[in-house]
This record gives sequence, C-alpha cells and structure tokens, in this order.
Amino acid sequence: MAKELVGDEPFAVLLADDIIDAEVPCLKQMVDVFNTTQCSVIATQVVEGKAISAYGVLDAKPVTTGPYAGKLFEIHDLVEKPKLEDAPSDLAIIGRYILTPTIFETLENIPTGSGGEIQLTDGMRALLKKEKIYGFTFEGKRHDAGDKLGFLKATVEFALKNPELGPGFAQYLRELNVEEFAVKE
Repeated sequence: MAKELVGDEPFAVLLADDIIDAEVPCLKQMVDVFNTTQCSVIATQVVEGKAISAYGVLDAKPVTTGPYAGKLFEIHDLVEKPKLEDAPSDLAIIGRYILTPTIFETLENIPTGSGGEIQLTDGMRALLKKEKIYGFTFEGKRHDAGDKLGFLKATVEFALKNPELGPGFAQYLRELNVEEFAVKE
C-alpha cells in the first residue's frame, strides 16, 4: 500500500504492539546500522524456551567484526512461528524493520500466505535471494503490548518514568492495598 509513497528510498516499518524503551531510540540504532551496511535491518532479541514459537525466528550467523560485532547477524533464512525443536536459533523478530524498496517487488511476486494475506516474512525470505538482510540486537527494553498484561506493564513503567506523573503514581502504588484487588483462586 505504501509503495508509491516510499518510491526508491529505504523505509521503516514499526509494529504498534512492540513498544521499546531505550535511551537511544531503537529505530535510531537501526538507522545507524543501515547507514553502515546499506542493507535491510530487522530488530531482534533473544527469546528462550517455548515462547520462541510465538515469533518469527532468524537463521543467522553473527557478524564478528566491525562496530556492531556481537549485535549484528547476517540472516540466511526466516522461519515463522516454529516449534521450539524446529527453531533455527533463539533470535526472535521484533516489530521494527528498515527495508529497501526491493521488498515491494518481492511482495508482488509471492503467493498469499497465512490468512489469505501477503506475509511480510515471506517477502523478506524472497528478498534474501536478492540482497543481504541483517538482524540487529538493539539496546533497550521491549514491551509486548499485544496482550493485556504486557500493555499494562508498559503503561505502569512509562508512567513511573514520567517526571510529571511518576512521583505521584509511585506514591499511589505504595499506598494501594493490592491484596484487596487480587483475584482469589
């Protein structure tokens, strides 16, 4: 849908259910990586155990030299929501991407996937046949606002960090009798 607006420029995709709290914004970190590599970049983080099955997962090799050694991974393949035993790594795709405009031609030439929709992961797999893609382990804390508890945790943490709201909200939380509200089992 954004092809005409993007034109021949690299662009960012941000999925709204991933909220990242970082001193240097995650997207800024990724732009710096893109400017160094001139390749598409996907945000990634380690997800251990069975939870990996809820994510797209990277099959990637670490980059061992340069300014991003240890944080940058050259992607060989992407696997959408694998079983734990089938996951190629513990590197999960997080909802931040910087993509080259070549992604549009790959998306135009792939069949619809899950749910009868064109899947970005399938497009990126096709893009790998034309150009490199890197995974980048960003600095910061990711909140999964895609579920109610994750959304609430993010809201509380951001409120506590806010200079105007934080002190009063922290006092409220200290005074709150949480046992009074807890659901009895």
